[in-house]
Amino acid sequence: MQNQVIENIGDKAEEISTKIEDSSLWGKFIDVLNLHLDLNDKISISVLDVIILVTVIFIASVILKTIYRLITKRLPEDDKDKFRVVYGYFRWVIYLIIFLATLQSVGISVTAVLAASAALLIGIGLALQTLFQDIISGVFILIDQSVHVGDIIEIEGKVGRVIEIKLRTTRAVTIDNKVLVIPNHLYLTNSLYNWTQNGTLTRENVEVGVAYGSDVELVKKILLQAAAEEELVLDIPEPTVFFTNFGDSSLNFKLVFTIDDSFQAGIPKSNIRFKIDKLFRENNISIPFPQRDVHLYQKNN
Repeated sequence: MQNQVIENIGDKAEEISTKIEDSSLWGKFIDVLNLHLDLNDKISISVLDVIILVTVIFIASVILKTIYRLITKRLPEDDKDKFRVVYGYFRWVIYLIIFLATLQSVGISVTAVLAASAALLIGIGLALQTLFQDIISGVFILIDQSVHVGDIIEIEGKVGRVIEIKLRTTRAVTIDNKVLVIPNHLYLTNSLYNWTQNGTLTRENVEVGVAYGSDVELVKKILLQAAAEEELVLDIPEPTVFFTNFGDSSLNFKLVFTIDDSFQAGIPKSNIRFKIDKLFRENNISIPFPQRDVHLYQKNN
């Protein structure tokens, strides 16, 4: 009986010793978690704060990837590539917001952090102002689908066919086969003309004036003939001639026609002008030019 009591006391002592040892290890672990690194008088961060911050960012990363997969699941491949670039930029913005919010929640003064880096942030903000404008404009282009690859656009008097749309710039090829690089922020500050958003068909015109006394019905017939003989002009809708005005020295007409490639509109316009000049010469119809009568008076001494 006595031996049994001694054994029980020994077991209890061993159990208490183990608990004390475990408690000591846990306490040391807690002490490690509570170790602080003082960056300055107002900013201090502990090991536990770092672990919490890393955990939150990891969870946010998983959530963002899930959202990205759901959004891009049914997007066309071209739009998916553009959205991937947008996602890359905004992912870091969200990480920054989570980073600051987490610091604030664990007791670190975000105001102090921002104040310590205020000068740096102002410099970076001024340097990247135009860049962010371009990026935001690129997002708007992606969302509202105002411009697509292959569209013919006109901005600031420059015309080009879009060959590539990036987050910061849009690249287009002009009629002269020159690459036009357009910063996307210009879409916010200038009027953009999309020649082909309603389709590839566009209405073009050629204006001409004839001398007073000319047969206007014959002029109309010749203009329609010139359009009909040009292979790049579509038959439907039919070309139309407008008698636009009685000018100072000419009767003014406008030939309106339709083509299916406005990017090459200069070619049929030039061909039609050549035909009009030839037909006018064959039918003795003259194209006047401005004339002025100058009267000279001699002053008698």
